[in-house]
Amino acid sequence: MSRKKRWFIQSVSGLLLTGTGLSMCIDAGLNKLAGDPWFWYGTIGLIVFQGGLSLVIDGVRFRSSS
Repeated sequence: MSRKKRWFIQSVSGLLLTGTGLSMCIDAGLNKLAGDPWFWYGTIGLIVFQGGLSLVIDGVRFRSSS
């Protein structure tokens, strides 16, 4: 796989995961305010968010060395 293609796939998937994780965390906060279970959903949201940030940051390595 070429570096440009890997950068594109990794960066786009990282941005999607970042947005998904952020939405999950906001939804968990709303669940907490409503008195519904929220802890594990919010924890998974933080993990997804951090994973997305890691992919985006790691993708810079492939873009900058092209």
